[in-house]
Amino acid sequence: MQPEISKGESMKRTGIILSLALSLVLFFAATACGPKEKAAADSRIGGRPQATPAKDEAVYVTEKRGDAEVSRLKMDLSALDRPKSLEEFTRLPLLPPIRQYNTGMCWCFGTVSLLESELKRLGKPGTKLSEEFTVYWEYMEKARRFIREKGNSVLGEGSEPNSAIARMKQYGVVRGPDYTGLLDGKAEHDHSALFGEFRRFLEANKAGQNLDEEKALAGVRAILDKHLGKPPDRIDVDGKSLTPKEYLDSLGLNLNDYVCFVSFKYLPFHTRGEYKVPDNWWHSADYYNVPIDEYEGAVLGALKKGFTVVLAADISEPGNSGETNVGVIPSFDIPRDSIDQSSRELRFTNGASTDDHVVHCVGYKESAPDTWFLVKDSWETAYRGPVKGYFFYRADYLKLKVLMFMTHKDAVADLLAKFPASN
Repeated sequence: MQPEISKGESMKRTGIILSLALSLVLFFAATACGPKEKAAADSRIGGRPQATPAKDEAVYVTEKRGDAEVSRLKMDLSALDRPKSLEEFTRLPLLPPIRQYNTGMCWCFGTVSLLESELKRLGKPGTKLSEEFTVYWEYMEKARRFIREKGNSVLGEGSEPNSAIARMKQYGVVRGPDYTGLLDGKAEHDHSALFGEFRRFLEANKAGQNLDEEKALAGVRAILDKHLGKPPDRIDVDGKSLTPKEYLDSLGLNLNDYVCFVSFKYLPFHTRGEYKVPDNWWHSADYYNVPIDEYEGAVLGALKKGFTVVLAADISEPGNSGETNVGVIPSFDIPRDSIDQSSRELRFTNGASTDDHVVHCVGYKESAPDTWFLVKDSWETAYRGPVKGYFFYRADYLKLKVLMFMTHKDAVADLLAKFPASN
């Protein structure tokens, strides 16, 4: 027989059982909730929840390309906090933007715009310089190299800003009204017929092994004169007859003062080398290579010192929109905090970042959480939005998609000091 249990003893045992049950419940609850509470604590700063980074939305939009309509994947910019006007920026001296129309002259428009700003920075009167004069002679030098290399040289409308500088050193400059490149009352540039004839002529010379340089260049000049007009040998300046090189000298610009920078891992940092893109058709190796943080900081630093900057950028991007005047990197491409040297290099090597277009950076806006850059642009997309002739590039766009910049050496003296004297 089991011993008889008193009523008091029974209640005592019941209390013990209940206490044990409650302890087990609390233990399992703590085990289950502990990680959640830790995660909640980790998501707080100073006791306040952190903001979850906003995710950008990808949408398909229909855009008109000539007579055709094409569907493109773009970033939904409707909720983007962005600059709306030029007045929001610290702006440097410049002349108004002008359009390049149906040409590949962006490299020259951007460089000429930089030099026009340089003249104003130096306290000289605003002077419109001719883009077409430099373009004419660039075509001639492309043809010369094509013939000398027996056709093993890039033939395209594009080029690079340092090539424009080289042409100016070689041939001088003239004012815009001295040589417009517009014949028969035309008001808009269109090089489609010119470039087609230029290419066909040189390709025919290559195919037929007609590689006499003098004869080939005479044929090229005839094509250029037909489409652009003959460039002037002398111009009248305040009653004086000057050659284009004499006029350049009179402006007081030292074209040796302009330097180009890139940021790539295929070159050792703080050395010079080649910018490996098709528009560097003459394989210039005069590009200073620096790490991406120095590169980004140098652009903003130059602007703060009063120097404008020419940029070579990839503009075929979901976050590049003429309708809203902005260039940004959407989070569905790469989060801003993840942009680094390697992500930039990856996009360059796999062709996702290409040297599309040259623009002129003429201002900046620093405001939390973003820095924005004011860009003067000659391409048609810059005239679709409310602020005609300009783009607003966010800092992440510059860091990932601006592949080269050129500015005055005094703007980047601290950066140049990191290069060996032999470089």
